[in-house]
Amino acid sequence: MNAQQEYRGRRLGLTSLTVAASGLLALLIGVAFAVLLWAISDANSSTAARRASRTALVEVGTMERLLLDLETGQRGFVITKQETFLQPWLQARSELPAEARRFTESATSAEQRRTAEQITRGVESFLNDYSIPLVEMVRRDDPAASSLKTTTEGKERVDTLRAQFHRYMADERAQLAERTDAAGTNSHQAVLAAAIGLAASTALVAVFTILQHRAVVRPVRGAAAAAKELAGGDLSMRIPPSRVAEIGALGTSFNSMAASLQDSRRRIMESTEAVHRRTARDLHDGAQQRLVSLMIGLRLAREMLPETEAATADLLDQSIDNAQTAINELRELASGIYPLVLTVKGLVAAVKDLAARCPVPTVVETKDERRISSTVESNAYFVVAEAVTNAVKHAQASRIDVSVEFGDVLRIKVADDGVGGVGKETAGSGMTGLADRVAAFDGKVSIDSPPGVGTTILIQIPLRD
Repeated sequence: MNAQQEYRGRRLGLTSLTVAASGLLALLIGVAFAVLLWAISDANSSTAARRASRTALVEVGTMERLLLDLETGQRGFVITKQETFLQPWLQARSELPAEARRFTESATSAEQRRTAEQITRGVESFLNDYSIPLVEMVRRDDPAASSLKTTTEGKERVDTLRAQFHRYMADERAQLAERTDAAGTNSHQAVLAAAIGLAASTALVAVFTILQHRAVVRPVRGAAAAAKELAGGDLSMRIPPSRVAEIGALGTSFNSMAASLQDSRRRIMESTEAVHRRTARDLHDGAQQRLVSLMIGLRLAREMLPETEAATADLLDQSIDNAQTAINELRELASGIYPLVLTVKGLVAAVKDLAARCPVPTVVETKDERRISSTVESNAYFVVAEAVTNAVKHAQASRIDVSVEFGDVLRIKVADDGVGGVGKETAGSGMTGLADRVAAFDGKVSIDSPPGVGTTILIQIPLRD
C-alpha cells in the first residue's frame, strides 16, 4: 500500500509539474506574442503612415512642377510670341485637374488637407485669373501683356504659391520624421519585451525538456529501438531496467514478451527440425528402400525375360529407368528436407557436401571442429544453405568462401565476390528467414555488402553445453 501511495504521489508530482510548466509556458508565449502582434500592428500603421507621407510629398512636388510649367510656358510665350513655347503650359493645364484631385486626396491630416485645398485654389486661380487671360492678351498683341504691372503680379502669385508649397512639404517631412522616431521607439520597446518573454520561455522549455528527456524520452526511445529490433527478428533484444515506474513496467512486459517469443520460436524450430529429421529418415528407410527393391525386382525380371519378348523388354527397361529417376528425386527430396550426412557426420561434413554440389566453386574452412546440439546444427546448416543459394542465384559470383569456427560462439562466415549491394532492407524473404533462424538461438546476423565488392554474411550463435 505504501509503495502504491509513493508511486501515485510521484505520478501526481510529474503531472503537476507538467501542468504548471505548460501553463507558465503558455502564459509567457501568449504575452510575448501579444507584444509582438502589437509591435507588428504598430509597425504596419507606421509603415502605412510613412508611405502616405511620401506619397503626399511626391504629389506636392508634382503640383509644384505643374505650377512652374505654367509659369515658364506663359513667360516664354510672352517673350517670343511663338506658340511652340506654350507646349509645357498646355500640358500642365491639361494635367492640373487630375493632379489637383490627387494632391488634395494625398493629404495625411485635416490641417494638411486644408492647406492642400488652399494651394489648389491658388494654382487654379493663377491659371484661370492670370495665366489664361495673359496668353489671350499676347495672342491679341495687347501691349499690356508685357507691362511691368502684369509681370510683377505673376511673379508675386508664383512666389506666394511656392512658399505655401515649401511650408506644406516642411510640415509633411516633420510628420514623417516624428512617425519614424515613434515607430522606432515602439518597435525597440516591443522587441525588447518580446525578447525577454521569449528568452524566459526558451529557458523554461529547455529546463522542462531536459527533465522530460531524462525521465521519459530517453527510456521511451530505447524501448522504441528495442521494439524495432524485435520486430526485425532480433528476439534477444531486452530493455534495461528504469527508475521511472511506467517505463520500468513497460520494460518488464517487453522483456517477458521477447523471452516468450524466443522460447516459442526455439521450441517450434526444435519441433520442426525433429519432424524434418524423422521425415527424411522415413523417406530414406521406407519409400526409398521400397523403390530400390522394386527396381531390383524389375531388373531380375528383365534378366529372366526371353530375348524374343522385345516389346516386354522395352517396357521393363522403361520401368527400370522410371524407378531409378524416382529414387534419385526421392533422395534429393530427403536431402533437402534433412541431409542424412548432417545426422551421421555433423555440421561440417554436411556443409562440405553442400559445397561439393554447388555450381559455383565453394571453399570450406573449419576451426575447432566438433559436434554440437542437433537443433543448432540443423539450423546452422540451413542458414549456410540459404546464404550459398542466394549467392548462386543473385550475386553473380565466381567463388564462395565458407568459414565455420567452433568455440563459445559458433561463427559462420559466407563470403562471395559478386556484385554486392545487399542490405537488411533490400534482402528478400530468404535473408529474413535466415535472421529468424539465428535469432531463435540468441544469435545475430550481420551483412557487409558494398556495391561491386561482394557480400559477406556473418552468423554468430552462442553455444550452450
